[in-house]
Amino acid sequence: MEPQTKRWKGSECDTDSWVAYPVLSDEQSQDVELIEAFAAPIVNKRETSRLVRELNSLCPLSDLQHVKRVRAVKEKSSPHPLEVLLCLVSDAPDMKVVNIKSLLPSGKCEGLGEPFVVKVPARPPLTRPQFELSSKHWPTSFHEDKQVTVALRGELFGPAQKTLMHTYMMSAVTTARAGHRMGMEAVGAVVVDPVKEKVIAVGHDCRGDHPLHHAVMVCIDLVARSQGGGCYSFDRYAACSFTPPAPETTPSSPDSEGSSQPYICTGYDFYVTREPCVMCAMALVHSRVGRVFYGTASADGAFGTRYKIHSQRDLNHRFDVYKGVLRKQCEDLNILDQIKVDSLQESI
Repeated sequence: MEPQTKRWKGSECDTDSWVAYPVLSDEQSQDVELIEAFAAPIVNKRETSRLVRELNSLCPLSDLQHVKRVRAVKEKSSPHPLEVLLCLVSDAPDMKVVNIKSLLPSGKCEGLGEPFVVKVPARPPLTRPQFELSSKHWPTSFHEDKQVTVALRGELFGPAQKTLMHTYMMSAVTTARAGHRMGMEAVGAVVVDPVKEKVIAVGHDCRGDHPLHHAVMVCIDLVARSQGGGCYSFDRYAACSFTPPAPETTPSSPDSEGSSQPYICTGYDFYVTREPCVMCAMALVHSRVGRVFYGTASADGAFGTRYKIHSQRDLNHRFDVYKGVLRKQCEDLNILDQIKVDSLQESI
């Protein structure tokens, strides 16, 4: 069951034919929300420090700590090189005529020009695309997660990593085809220990035996069997298998103290041809999986299509999810399932 690191020739096994992109949380992937604020030109830029101090005292903008108070004017023709934020439009008093005195009645902010309305980002940017969009409206602070930035460019995994990822997902694809030949849905999964680069379990859809035996659930049970546990037997499915631990490291109990075995899937990588459903997603959460890679989306998918279970803040375990590994080959598996459904409908 050890992976082959050889790179095959041909489009089917070309690691350049696919890219693994991260499935980010809603906060990381949503559009930039803008809110309106009043700004004004700074007549004399030497007065900038004083004006910022006074404005911070009068209108602290406590909910906009990510927005810089002052911006440079890009237009060279402008008579004023700097502009400063005054307050949010929603916080301004109702008035028919908008001017500095009406906006800052108790202030002594001499040196400001006539106010105007601008749009600023309502929340701090979490990704570089959000930062770039936010900065088009007003200068914004950004604490970059460089791993996310690289992942969004599709460059997180190098050639050697992609070769291994390709091999693991190809194993899942092959297993899915084996299950399909036995009348199951064409969905396969592989569990990998990324530290040892070792395949722990391989499984496919087995719902012919039990309605809950999705490929992911099968693999989790196979991993449990590799640790001396497990609830089901998939021996009649030749493509479903697990790697037993070495005899000297087999614990007397999966939960015994001092055991060298992890808790079910702690730190393991899951490769699944199709985006897992909610049941499988929650099983992966409870199994303490390390990362999940899937090839193609599912209509009821819980890792990006309908839900993003892995990024829910109220869960006690979260993990990274990547999509698009061997996307074309995984989409072809869906076609096999659709052909099967069409054939059944024609026979009715």
